[in-house]
This record gives sequence, structure tokens and C-alpha cells, in this order.
Amino acid sequence: MNNDVLIDIKNLKTYFYMDEGVVPAVDGVSFKINKGKTLGLVGESGCGKSVTALSILKLIPSPPGRIVEGEIIFEGQDLVKKSADEMCAIRGNDIAMIFQEPMTSLNPVYTVGKQVAESLKIHRHLTPKEAEEKTLELFNLVGIPDPKRRLNNYPHQLSGGLRQRVMIAMALACNPKLLIADEPTTALDVTIQAQILRLIKQLQEKINMSVLMITHDLGVIAEVSDDVCVMYAGTAVEYADVYTIFDKPLHPYTIGLYNSIPKLSQDENKKLFNIPGVVPNLLHLPEGCRFWPRCGDAKDICRQKNPEFFEAEKGHRVKCWKYQK
Repeated sequence: MNNDVLIDIKNLKTYFYMDEGVVPAVDGVSFKINKGKTLGLVGESGCGKSVTALSILKLIPSPPGRIVEGEIIFEGQDLVKKSADEMCAIRGNDIAMIFQEPMTSLNPVYTVGKQVAESLKIHRHLTPKEAEEKTLELFNLVGIPDPKRRLNNYPHQLSGGLRQRVMIAMALACNPKLLIADEPTTALDVTIQAQILRLIKQLQEKINMSVLMITHDLGVIAEVSDDVCVMYAGTAVEYADVYTIFDKPLHPYTIGLYNSIPKLSQDENKKLFNIPGVVPNLLHLPEGCRFWPRCGDAKDICRQKNPEFFEAEKGHRVKCWKYQK
């Protein structure tokens, strides 16, 4: 394994076994994240981004969910083979996660200070006094105003932006090697969004942390990512560095996402571009390429056979028949 690679996900498949049938929520996703770098995982809601993140931490509810295939190689060890106790030692310590909605992720009956201090007691074996001092230090680090008073606040007493900062403090408490940020700026106004993204970037540089940034917003991807993996209907469709993705997007879905971004130079009377159709039901996926019902370039082979990844140029892989010889 390359010494620069922190985590290497190979052909990950996470399925949910429902009464209606099998849902392939994550179906053959592969990517790597280097030490100190950020990978952006982008796609529409329901494409499998969050399930990919939960699979890394083995937090898939079972039943009905299960990792059925693939490897999650973290520092040379396969997390898929780890026991529940071994994963408990890794979660919050080596790998931490900022969940999508802080109000539902924080416990409403405990103060935010106590919730952050808990992971320090468990993983760093600090005394209650030491844990409180470290929590105060973390609140200062993430820019929470009047941090001493905020230690005794309950989640409902904080604004959305402050709750998100508490979640970041909790995630960073044990200096994780990998931070998974699942839509960390959802439901926040643009000013707070910018502050949160800047904060994650600053902290990443400070402790040389790797980041998996999950979002549907290409603007966020452009701001923070080094590499990008584009997902559609449970599978990865394009993988490249961030400059290539914006300069030369190849997959029709990636091109559609890029074209749907409002441009400052755009005629105000011109309608915004939208990708036709809807994301397919994962219980009833189309034959062949999953995107062909919405694709203007679809050919007969697209309707019949699912393409494999094709390396258009070094480091730029795309899953589309258009680029196959």
C-alpha cells in the first residue's frame, strides 16, 4: 500500500434487505484518500453518499443493512473484518464524523460540554477536570464565543452555527486521522457555511488530518476538495482531481451537475439548466447504465450493459460507454 494513502476503499457494496426487495444503496464504490488531503463525495440526495460514510464506520443498522462485499483498508487494516469492540476504539478516535444535522445528533438532555468531554474520557482516559479543560480548549479552537459559559448550555440553547461548531469540536477532540463531514453546512446560511468550511480547512492543516467531504453542492467541492468522486444511484461514475472535474468533466451526469450551477455571466432571462427525469428507484434499477434514461447521449449499448471504469487520462476515471473503445 502507498504510504501516502490513509484509507483505500475497494469495491464497497452495502445492501439493505427490505420486505420489498434488496436495495443496493452502495454498489461497487472505490476511492482513496491521501494523508492530509480532502476527497469530495458529490451527488444528488439518495445516491449513497451517507451510506458510504456510515459503512466506513460500520454504523449501518443491521438488520436490514449489511456490507456484502469490498474492503475498507485503513492504515493497512481492513475495517470490514474488525469486531464491534475494535470499531468502538477506532470511532471518535482515529476516524471521526460530523453528522448531517447537529440538532438530531446531539443529546438534548446533556450539556454540550459534557457530550464533548465524554469522548475524551473514553479514548484519552482523562479525568473529569482534565476533560473539561480540554473541552474548553476545543471550544476556543472552533471559535465558539464565551466558551466557558457555553459548556453548560444545552443544544436547544445554541444557534445552528454554534451547534455545528460543537459537533466539529466533538469530532476533533481526539485529533482524528480521518474526519468524515456529512453535509456539514446543510441548513446554515451562506456566511456561517463559509466560516465552517474555513474552520475545517484550518484545522486540517494544523493537525494534517484527512477529510471525506460529503455534499451535493459543487461550490463546496470547489472550495475544499483535492480529489472528487461523483456518485449516482449507489455507484461511482467519475473520479478525478478537483481541477480536472471542473475543467474537463466527462460523465454526462457530472456535466449536468456542472451546467446546473448558476453563472454570474448568465443571462438573467435564461432558465437554469436541469437534468431531465428523476433518480431511479434503487429497487427497480434500469438495465445497463443507471443514468441512460436521463442521458442525451445514450446508445443501444447503454441500455443493455453497465460500463466499467475507463481511464480517460492518468488519474481521471469515468464510467461511460462514450469513452470506451
